[in-house]
Parts: sequence; C-alpha cells; structure tokens
Amino acid sequence: MTETKYVIRTSPDSVFAVLADGWTYAGWVVGNSHIRDVDAGWPAVGSRIHHSAGAWPLQIEDSTEVTAVEAGRLLELKARLWLFGSARIRIILTPRDGGAATEVSMLEEIVSGPAQLIPSLIQGLLFRPRNVESLARLGDIAVGREVVRP
Repeated sequence: MTETKYVIRTSPDSVFAVLADGWTYAGWVVGNSHIRDVDAGWPAVGSRIHHSAGAWPLQIEDSTEVTAVEAGRLLELKARLWLFGSARIRIILTPRDGGAATEVSMLEEIVSGPAQLIPSLIQGLLFRPRNVESLARLGDIAVGREVVRP
C-alpha cells in the first residue's frame, strides 16, 4: 500500500466539500480527463463517478465507486483501472492547527487484476508522485473556493 500525506491550509470540511463534488474529480485526480456523469447521492456508499482517463483520442471510459464515507473525515473509493484491475483509495482528513489546516493521507493499493503483479515498491514509485500532485490540486481547489472574489 502506498501512503502519501499532504497538508492543505484549510479546514477538513472545505477539503471534504471538494471530495463531495464529484464534478471536480477530473480537476484534481491526475490522469482523469473528463467526467461523463456523477450518480445522484455522490458520495454515498455505492454511488459512482463515470469518468474518462488519458488524453484524447486515447481515452478509456471507466468509473470510481464509493465504498466508505464519513463526512468531513474519510472517503474510500474503488477505482477501476480498465483491463488492469482496480485500486482501493482511502483518503483520510485530519485537522491540524486547530482546524485551520488539514493533513490529507491518501492510501492506494491495487486490489484486483493483472496490475496486482506489480511489486509494492514499484507501485509506490509509480503512485507517490502522481498522488502528491493530485493532493496539491485538491488543495488548490479547496483553498481557491474560500477566496472571496469581488
């Protein structure tokens, strides 16, 4: 399992608000390029985001499903990886600095399909840089939503 941590300078509720808006998924998840649909009730357990990954015209259509949720604290997803299998992604939000900041922990592991044959060390080398960038993008969206515009 690969774990990536990142501190975002806003509250856990602000970060979770971005996670709870399925239409922002392609804006912060590196590799996703287009949201085709978001199930009603997202992020309730069992709801899905229907997205495309990759650059046009070589996009792969797939989906990501919520497997666990605790508003303001946790979101667990099962992300399909097309023919490669699927991954479990667990996002944990921990308040820091009296709630003015959030430590985001993203844990990711391949749980099915041929991609499971990739050794954990190699998975970490592949996932960690992508997840750091994804969490930085998540932070930019969460902080940006709080900026008061004239």
